[in-house]
Amino acid sequence: MVIIKTLDNGIRVALEPISYVRSISFGIWVKNGSRNEQPMENGVSHYIEHMMFKGTEHRCAREIAEEMDALGGQINAYTTKEYTCYHTRVLDKHIDQALDVMSDMLLHPLLAEADVQKERNVITEEIYMYDDAPEELVHDALQDAIWRGSSLGMPILGTAETIGNFDAAFIRQYYEKNYHTENMVLSVAGNFRTEEMLEKLNRIWGGWRRETPFTPFDTKANYEISHIRREKDVEQVHICLAFPGLERDHPMKYALAIFNTLFGGGMSSRLFQKVREENGLTYSIYSYTTAFADTGLFSIYAGMNPNQAEKVFSLIGQEIAAVKQTPFPQKLIEVTKEQMISNFIIGTESTLNRMTSAGASLLLRGRVQETDEVIRKIEAVTAEDVLEAARLVLNRDAMSDSAVGKLNGTDFDGLVQKIFS
Repeated sequence: MVIIKTLDNGIRVALEPISYVRSISFGIWVKNGSRNEQPMENGVSHYIEHMMFKGTEHRCAREIAEEMDALGGQINAYTTKEYTCYHTRVLDKHIDQALDVMSDMLLHPLLAEADVQKERNVITEEIYMYDDAPEELVHDALQDAIWRGSSLGMPILGTAETIGNFDAAFIRQYYEKNYHTENMVLSVAGNFRTEEMLEKLNRIWGGWRRETPFTPFDTKANYEISHIRREKDVEQVHICLAFPGLERDHPMKYALAIFNTLFGGGMSSRLFQKVREENGLTYSIYSYTTAFADTGLFSIYAGMNPNQAEKVFSLIGQEIAAVKQTPFPQKLIEVTKEQMISNFIIGTESTLNRMTSAGASLLLRGRVQETDEVIRKIEAVTAEDVLEAARLVLNRDAMSDSAVGKLNGTDFDGLVQKIFS
């Protein structure tokens, strides 16, 4: 059971003691990502994530790495459009030292000018790496275009141009404005005593305060139909079709998750079986959902020889039409629900997964769903619910699309118009 507490300075904490494990996972969650940035700030949230590992007032970057390696622990971080997470997993006997390192990184970052300049090249290479990967670019470029009218449409990494203007003073100013007690939660899962862990966290974090009140920056995201074409010198063409999806807490989200699994979420899904197994047209084809606070997407990806594009598009179009007409058999729905529940329960056997689930939920929803509640909601989904979810998201009139790769000689605009209009 997850216990929610509040530190002396107002930071919320999710605590889940698990007595039968030997590890503890700890995470620091900040409700700040690229969505919270102004255009000239684009990429600064991700830049700060990198800088947290570059040294503190008490440790250099090498000492941070060596200290965590000596514990045999794991430490990492990632930035999304809506939040940033820093996390570690160590043996229970090493948690005090891990907490000391993590709090030092987040509360006392050095943010030295020399490190900022050096890290710029690292992040620039990361930007170029994604730009060189058409199977990644096809998704990101389409999402950036769909939400181009808001900060949600800005890339998480920023651009070479925007990050080229950052200096230490700029980064520190953004850090002090956006890393705040009011938009941060801590999450712990593993072998510990609740009151003892709460006392430790209060001692380390409870006295940390900002002098100025937190001012959230967010924008309403509006879906804009988009068509993206990027020529790349590769053998394949990578395509992505996207439809307006559901926001994070939409009441139909579990029905949509089941539909996604059946439609394109695995090797037994309709798309995979029809396009790859029966016709041998692609190596990779799948569907997936993307959800944010106020919007979302339902997307379909496929990579193929350009000569096969028309046939692949045609088969995808046929499957979209079919799943909107006839409900999936109830027996298949039940099998899929059991698959989802099994995967969910197996995932909860990891302290890292449990910490992540509780931390993200507390940060983004203000509450933590218990395992039994999630299972009940999945079990309650019917075949009619799944059909309704399919009809809700698969709106051809609102479809966006992107194609990245070998485009010469193929009229992708004409194919989309011919098959999906």
